Amino acid sequence: MTAILRQPAFRAVLLLLLVAPLLSACGFNTIPTAEERARAAWSEVLNQYQRRADLIPNLVETVKGFAAQEKEVLTAVVEARAKATQVQIPAEALADPEKFKAFQEGQAALGGALARLLAVSEAYPDLKSNQNFLALQAQLEGTENRIAVARRDYIEAVRIYNTALKTLPSLLWAKFWFTDNAPLPVFTIEEEKKDAPKVDFNNNG
Repeated sequence: MTAILRQPAFRAVLLLLLVAPLLSACGFNTIPTAEERARAAWSEVLNQYQRRADLIPNLVETVKGFAAQEKEVLTAVVEARAKATQVQIPAEALADPEKFKAFQEGQAALGGALARLLAVSEAYPDLKSNQNFLALQAQLEGTENRIAVARRDYIEAVRIYNTALKTLPSLLWAKFWFTDNAPLPVFTIEEEKKDAPKVDFNNNG
């Protein structure tokens, strides 16, 4: 038994077992845990934006079938979708503020183009009563709600993570251990709200 206790590997494991609870108790895990939650929340944001992008081709084709003359609006949506989907930020690249800004601007532009497309439908009663269009409207409304929730959850997760980088005791770990960790950007809610598509089911008749 004495020989085992003298082995370096055993002593290292024993030291780790003794130190681990102390590290946890003094906030060592706070930063990595908060970071993982923020990245997971971001992945959900991406999922919901992709869900919206996937709805657009069918929506455009449906509107085109009833309002082909609205070529400018239809083209704007298609182009906005292409630009928005070109800017993708994986969770590991979130700390780049320029990429994040470009992503947000692309999604906001797409939201604005969608809002104009839905406004056009008001002038076409046959389109407004089309079952396929109504189904797509419902899916789009649900997706916009999911996007709003996903953004809110991401903003909260980032707030917790960024706070951990600036407050004690986790600030000490950020200074001396997690030196590569940087604050993550958040959405500018006001800008997002200005361009969010409005889906109105009260005037479908």
